[in-house]
Amino acid sequence: MSYVIGASCIDVTDRACLDVCPVDCIYVGDRKSYINANECIDCGACEPECPVDAIFAGRTARSDEGKARFAADSIAFFAEPLPGRHTPLGDPGGAGAVGDLGVDTALVSAYRP
Repeated sequence: MSYVIGASCIDVTDRACLDVCPVDCIYVGDRKSYINANECIDCGACEPECPVDAIFAGRTARSDEGKARFAADSIAFFAEPLPGRHTPLGDPGGAGAVGDLGVDTALVSAYRP
């Protein structure tokens, strides 16, 4: 399972993780970034770069309800149509080609710390 970006990333504008990702699999929403599990190569380069410790290995979500919620939400970001879109984002092959999406899942849009 790939890496996941959790709640600590919401409303944080630091993009250090994007700079170190060798496969460009971190996509920028409005309030948070998302890792495409199908494009992630599980290298872990992003995890130590996150200044708010928001990135975790997806396998750790099995034992943590909060992490599991964000792991499922990360999958939904790519598998379900986002607000204002008719089709799912899917696996575009790199965030650079798509650019900042400016939209989030319902969970993240409504999230209040």
